Amino acid sequence: MTEAVFYKDSYLTELQATIVAVTKNVIELDRTIFYPTGGGQPGDTGWIETSSGKRLIVSDTRKGQTHGTILHHLAVEDHDLQPGDVVKTGIDWQRRYSHMQMHTSMHLLGSLVPVPVTGGSVGAEKSRLDFDLGDQKLDKEELTRQMNELIDAAHDIVFESITEDELDAKPELVRTMSVQPPRGVGDIRMVRVKDVDFQPCGGTHINNTSEIGPMRVSKIENKGKRNRRIHLVFD
Repeated sequence: MTEAVFYKDSYLTELQATIVAVTKNVIELDRTIFYPTGGGQPGDTGWIETSSGKRLIVSDTRKGQTHGTILHHLAVEDHDLQPGDVVKTGIDWQRRYSHMQMHTSMHLLGSLVPVPVTGGSVGAEKSRLDFDLGDQKLDKEELTRQMNELIDAAHDIVFESITEDELDAKPELVRTMSVQPPRGVGDIRMVRVKDVDFQPCGGTHINNTSEIGPMRVSKIENKGKRNRRIHLVFD
């Protein structure tokens, strides 16, 4: 199992770690600050630096087949990394931070559209959420205004956990129909935007909504009889 240091400190940009397994261009570390693809959020990119100072590009980060394992995909297979090597690692911070800002903004958007979420995707420049909206109407200018009010109000984001039984007793906490919280692996991680939103989430987030900066609902698309797709961009 890989120690997911990014959950303890999502603002950490560099970390020393030990390689525990190597399969061609895929590296497993004992601990990592690289977030693996999941919940609509892309895996982190960055670099691994050897003891000789050579830097190798990490082009993607994915979850392994064994629960809790995180795999770092190098851009090349030609390397001399071996299990037991102590390496220095670093993430593409600008990209990660944009994902953190976007992911939190999507929670704000979800709080303003209180219907089930049917899908979503986090991006560094734009993101989207799909809603089972039915016959309800949305106005992108009004949503933009409400979003920026929540951002400017500087709500803190905190991380908590609940048991599976507690979540079962409050099924309304699960907003996303397409991605359910993992079961059978211990308590469930919860993200609370104070006074705004509270739901299960395994992504990385900022500490306060004021860090997001101005946002804009750029487009609302009809994706079926009931489904509406809302696009978010930095303004």
